Amino acid sequence: MPLAPAARSVPGAHSTPTARPASAAPSRSRDLADRAAELDRRMSPAPRPGAHKVVVLALDGVYPFELGIPHRILGSADGRYEVLSASVDGQPVRTDSDLTVTPGHGPEVLAEADTVVIPPYAISRASAAAPDPQALAALARVRPGTRLVSICTGAFLLAAAGLLDGRRATTHWALTGHFQELFPRVELDADVLFVDHGDVLTSAGAASGVDVCLHLVRQDHGSEVANQVARCCVVPPYRDGGQAQYIERPLPPASGTGTGPTRDWALQRLELPLSLAELAAHAAMSTRTFARRFREETGLSPGRWLTQQRLRQARRLLESSDLPVERVAHEVGFATATSLRRHLAAEAGVAPSAYRRTFRASGPAAGGARGASGSGS
Repeated sequence: MPLAPAARSVPGAHSTPTARPASAAPSRSRDLADRAAELDRRMSPAPRPGAHKVVVLALDGVYPFELGIPHRILGSADGRYEVLSASVDGQPVRTDSDLTVTPGHGPEVLAEADTVVIPPYAISRASAAAPDPQALAALARVRPGTRLVSICTGAFLLAAAGLLDGRRATTHWALTGHFQELFPRVELDADVLFVDHGDVLTSAGAASGVDVCLHLVRQDHGSEVANQVARCCVVPPYRDGGQAQYIERPLPPASGTGTGPTRDWALQRLELPLSLAELAAHAAMSTRTFARRFREETGLSPGRWLTQQRLRQARRLLESSDLPVERVAHEVGFATATSLRRHLAAEAGVAPSAYRRTFRASGPAAGGARGASGSGS
């Protein structure tokens, strides 16, 4: 019996796709759900018996990002902390964004806390000087010996309650002047990320809440646990320097009289070793008169002002160029790279290389490839 002819392919014809097992899609869904559940268990494990109880007090106008930091950082420490949120009256809280949050507890839970965290909230000049009486009443529920932690403007509430008098503290650098006017008995340090007095900790703006919470984990349970939490939350376990490296110091407008024209002239010649005599000669003044007028107009000596402007330009070059540190130092008028390193460390708390790593990206193409691609190329 002759064999049947082999089937010939027909141009344009398509083969019928092989049917996949009906269970394939549900299986993948279950696998994804299992992985998500495992990640959730790692990121927010159930508190251990006797876990350290942390209460985050959400005030009216709270910033949502910082409100969540203690839950994310401390809540990732393998159940060592029980993190709860509370409002001053047990009611929903308006945030500074277009949303409202509903904390799980009222102010009564503050009396049970081992640590109380005050995240930042929107303030005005009036509310900073005289906070909501309900907020002060809620804070009064805290037991003696409870550890208090503020993030950013949270320090204003602690200061208004008299809890920072005679102590060193910090808050966001942009609010330094306002804070010092209101609370002259507090020794404000605007150059650091946080200040730890053991029973009271204050931290600077926004992401410094991450720094202070990791510091709490490190103090309570050691560096190994803090490093594990940092890896889990994909944040650096420790940041070099303080908030001084983030402070903007804009130049005051130079007037057409006094030392203003000479300041403009000097800014165009920062790479030169400008002396007081040269500056005074340009202003057509004696050195003594020039130094006095200069300090009256800027609040600084000519030498200190020049150093600040050289550092300002050096920071700009570190952020925007690939020039070696030695070349940056030469371009802005420091005699050596060592001199630049010394002055930048004194002002910003970091070395030039660390400052550059913080503020200069490696390039949009490279950064995009690392952030978006899963390939090993």
